[in-house]
Amino acid sequence: MASVLGRLRGGRLAGADPGAAALGAILPVAILSLVLLMVVPLPAALLDVFFILNIGIALIVLMVAINTRHPLDFSVFPTVLLFATLLRLSLNVASTRVVLVHGHEGTAAAGHVIEAFGGFLVGGDYVVGLFVFAVLMIINLVVITKGAGRVSEVAARFTLDALPGKQMAIDADMNAGLLSAEDARARRAQVGREADFHGAMDGASKFVKGDAVAGLLILAINIVGGLILGAVSHDLSLAEAARIYLLLAVGDGLVAQVPALLLSIATALVVTRVGSDLDLAGQVVAQFAQGRSWTPVAVMLGLMGLLPGMPHLVLLAAAGGAGFAAWRLRAPRAMAVVADAPEPAMAAIEWRDVSETAPAGLELGFGLVGLVDDAKGSVLMGRITAIRRQLSKGLGLVVPPIRVRDDLGLPPFQYRILISGVVVGEDQAFPDDVLAIEAGPVEAVIPGREVRDPAFGLPARWIDPGEADLATAAGYTVVDAASVIGTHLNHLLQLHAHRLIGQDEVQAMLDTLAESAPALAGALVPKLLPLAVVTQVVQRLVEEAVPVRDLRSLVSGLVALAPRMQEPAELAEALRTTLGAAIVQTVAGLKEPLAAIALDPALENLLLGAVRAAPGQAWPFDPELGGRVGEAVSAAAAPLMAEGRRFAVVTVPAVRRPLWSLLKVRLPQPVVLAFGEIPDERTVDVVAVVGGQNALGDG
Repeated sequence: MASVLGRLRGGRLAGADPGAAALGAILPVAILSLVLLMVVPLPAALLDVFFILNIGIALIVLMVAINTRHPLDFSVFPTVLLFATLLRLSLNVASTRVVLVHGHEGTAAAGHVIEAFGGFLVGGDYVVGLFVFAVLMIINLVVITKGAGRVSEVAARFTLDALPGKQMAIDADMNAGLLSAEDARARRAQVGREADFHGAMDGASKFVKGDAVAGLLILAINIVGGLILGAVSHDLSLAEAARIYLLLAVGDGLVAQVPALLLSIATALVVTRVGSDLDLAGQVVAQFAQGRSWTPVAVMLGLMGLLPGMPHLVLLAAAGGAGFAAWRLRAPRAMAVVADAPEPAMAAIEWRDVSETAPAGLELGFGLVGLVDDAKGSVLMGRITAIRRQLSKGLGLVVPPIRVRDDLGLPPFQYRILISGVVVGEDQAFPDDVLAIEAGPVEAVIPGREVRDPAFGLPARWIDPGEADLATAAGYTVVDAASVIGTHLNHLLQLHAHRLIGQDEVQAMLDTLAESAPALAGALVPKLLPLAVVTQVVQRLVEEAVPVRDLRSLVSGLVALAPRMQEPAELAEALRTTLGAAIVQTVAGLKEPLAAIALDPALENLLLGAVRAAPGQAWPFDPELGGRVGEAVSAAAAPLMAEGRRFAVVTVPAVRRPLWSLLKVRLPQPVVLAFGEIPDERTVDVVAVVGGQNALGDG
């Protein structure tokens, strides 16, 4: 009760509201008082007050349920339902006592509320009154209560089944930089509250059903008990006893069943609600406001109005109303199209933080421009900013701005991702739909446009947003169009991050280091190495996803190596040993063993011979040999990737870089380590050994 009143006052926190705090102190006493109602006799006047209070509570709960936008907005509903049921059952016991003890005194003996409800329903015919009451009971018990209970069961099961998929989606958004750690925690907490709520509603629906059954049994007890007591104890004729006790029994049952029916309707409304920014009335208006749906209704009603024997005036009037609705709903849309026609001015998109010479770009078809429109929330731009921030943090350098623009030459819903002016990825996204991705086994196939997830190639389908909850419950990971584009962009930026790095970015890194270690930064460029060479070294490291956050170690290593070597490739390979601990941590946590795939010595010698025979070449292997080695390593890595485990391929230093070049076209972002890059204190778990026979086959 306190929570309901708090919500009606605007959702203020109970701790900050003195009224809610006072009600919180009274609530335990009120609940204990409900139990006393079952034992202590009540006068008829006080019984009237409690009956009116019961009806008022039911009406308040129903109104809150109607105006709730999301089930979690009324998360206290299961508890309120329990309290309301307890109040109603207590009143049933108290009213039954009054009816049986004082019923012989007349129909007003049990209070004016019971008398009024009984007289209104029974009228002058007891049989009709009983049948009408039975119809109300059937509606409540068989239709509303049973349906709400079934929906609660299914919602609870689907919510629990969807928990892993929702958690994976939250983790994916956080890893992509779309969510901060705090936002992810809040989302996880919300997912947990949803599961708790639907589980509680599953149990609370049993209270509603049990209350309806109890009302039917109490009616029978009042009728049978009243007839027996009236005829035996109070010397009433059977007709007089029936007149008094039937009216009181039906009135008592009705005054209890009206709030029970209201709460059953509220239960059904809450469990069938789908989260939306609109309340129930807003959703109904928005979804029924389709002129093409009203046109066939008008036609059918008009045809029925022409049939002989039908109420022509009523049907033709209804057909006219439906036709007017169809015309009225179509007219504003046509006018809106004309009014919106001159709006291509939105093509001139401006963002302060976007550079025309940015090395990375995103081009959108005109159907996707709304995703970056400030007037519509600029959803995609917020994700791009988060991606840049997360990628910069992961790599240890500032990722340059990403140029976003519309391209009328593209199909409406197509987008392209460019790095240094070259298209590295393109796909389609549909802003009015959501993408359901089959990240694992699914329980049901949701109809939609079948595609592949553009970032990772998983089976997926574009579906209507109204089926998002159903898809999530079936095991799909559901994301919107902005998330699809953002994830694809993030994936390609990680793959091509080295192409985003130029001399300006490296100079900015050195300037940052100069603030804390000016002597170290000044000792490298240009005294020992030109800026161009340092840039190439950083590019080679970032190409293999080596973090360069530790500028001090990176520059110190280059200062130590520069007197002995000047080639960027040699410097990068030698520097990896200095950065070995950071590289290994990208594969395994601090306390986890490093999962490694090793090469058989015979195969390693074969590859080493190929490298020595073609010094300096990025691809020194024979195509057939390279293909077989790649297949063998991929086969050994498949079980690890299926389990979601990160791993590294370990080999000798001379083979490391060529082997990485061979594997990068077969494995997503492979990690290939030289033996010397693994710190001595690290535990290595060799999960597979790729042998010469496995790689070369019979040939």
